[in-house]
Amino acid sequence: MEIRFNEDEAIVAKIREGLKKKDGYCPCRIQRTDDNICMCKEFRDQIADPEFEGYCHCRLYYKKK
Repeated sequence: MEIRFNEDEAIVAKIREGLKKKDGYCPCRIQRTDDNICMCKEFRDQIADPEFEGYCHCRLYYKKK
């Protein structure tokens, strides 16, 4: 398993800017809950699935099998 940033540097820059503005909470989510702190619970759950390969919801991270 490998987790990396999206290869599109413009997307990474935009999402990181959003993370700074929202104090580490996912910029794609409205609610500020513990589940939405980056790396969000949704992606952590996807990482736990050995069959999952793909991007997190906001496309900042990519998990490769």
